[in-house]
Amino acid sequence: MGAGGPRRGEGPPDGGWGWVVLGACFVVTGFAYGFPKAVSVFFRALMRDFGAGYSDTAWVSSIMLAMLYGTGPVSSILVTRFGCRPVMLVGGLLASAGMILASFATRLLELYLTAGVLTGLGLALNFQPSLIMLGLYFERRRPGDAPGEAEADGAGLQLREAPPRARPRRRLLDVAVCTDRAFAVYAVTKFLMALGLFVPAILLVNYAKDAGVPDTDAAFLLSIVGFVDIVARPACGALAGLARLRPHVPYLFSLALLANGLTDLSSARARSYGALVAFCVAFGLSYGMVGALQFEVLMAAVGAPRFPSALGLVLLLEAVAVLIGPPSAGRLVDALKNYEVIFYLAGSEVALAGVFMAVATNCCLRCAKAAPSGPGTEDAEAEGDSEPLPAVEEEPSNLETPGELSPRGGPMEPEVEAGPRLAAESV
Repeated sequence: MGAGGPRRGEGPPDGGWGWVVLGACFVVTGFAYGFPKAVSVFFRALMRDFGAGYSDTAWVSSIMLAMLYGTGPVSSILVTRFGCRPVMLVGGLLASAGMILASFATRLLELYLTAGVLTGLGLALNFQPSLIMLGLYFERRRPGDAPGEAEADGAGLQLREAPPRARPRRRLLDVAVCTDRAFAVYAVTKFLMALGLFVPAILLVNYAKDAGVPDTDAAFLLSIVGFVDIVARPACGALAGLARLRPHVPYLFSLALLANGLTDLSSARARSYGALVAFCVAFGLSYGMVGALQFEVLMAAVGAPRFPSALGLVLLLEAVAVLIGPPSAGRLVDALKNYEVIFYLAGSEVALAGVFMAVATNCCLRCAKAAPSGPGTEDAEAEGDSEPLPAVEEEPSNLETPGELSPRGGPMEPEVEAGPRLAAESV
């Protein structure tokens, strides 16, 4: 285990050196989420220099986001194999090299490869390990103060180590998590969300410039979104950590998605600078709520041991959505010369994701409550208690993991999954 990490067998320190790790994760996730949006400030200049339209220029941000999310499984495998620290070091070098090389680009294709592919890959190798690493240092504060602060432009998560008595199995990527009903609901929600969530932020600056807002004031709109986001994420994280609200985090996540979608829909005709500022405040609040809750919902759905694999698979699915969303929105702008339809489309997609999450979660809970009520259940349980099946003792199910909360309710059998512990021992 690397120096500075929690010692084997000890729980997360919930402070001390953990605050330094928190600060580092804050910076890492800030860059990971900030770069794709910051590139949009230069869209007008890129369009002029390269003679391109909105759609072609939007590919820069989309490729960067796609690499950030799409290489999730690769990052999961590398973290499991080598640990968080070396993966993050390599990621930082790649991201820096990509941005430096992008400054010498003379064609959009070169910009796609440098700022998009290389920088996006570097950010990905920083982003996912930062989520995993933070959980090794904080437990009691999840999802309150510490994770909330790290989620000022990312997300903080807690990952418990496997029980000391369990001998871990080395599994680089657990695709069996895809068969989990709660994971499937979450994955569909994230895909719908990613189709529209990033579109307003990426096209906001150009939208304001086309409305006659000076370049400096237009660029400042992104700063407003960022400042509000910084406040909203820790506040929402602390709120979700309350005992009364924590069991209802999926519904809070649904509410945040619905609020973000309705913000887009209601602001489609905003043209004055004051109206755009109001949109940025509302968008930043709802965007921060989504960011603060999204990975906490995934953690509750699949449990800590399977979280690295689940995160990688979800990010891969999300990468497909972000490759579709912004470039398609840019093509519509080029064709219609109108931004209103973009806000309507993006808002509808995000709002639909929120409604789907709430309805599907409610249906899953009802099915879970109805399942044990079938005839003969008590007799089967009694027989299971007296004569346990050898197969269950010899090979625990991949769908149930140690110490986690089942989305279907009730404690689960101990599982010897080792993803988080392997990462913990390498940090």
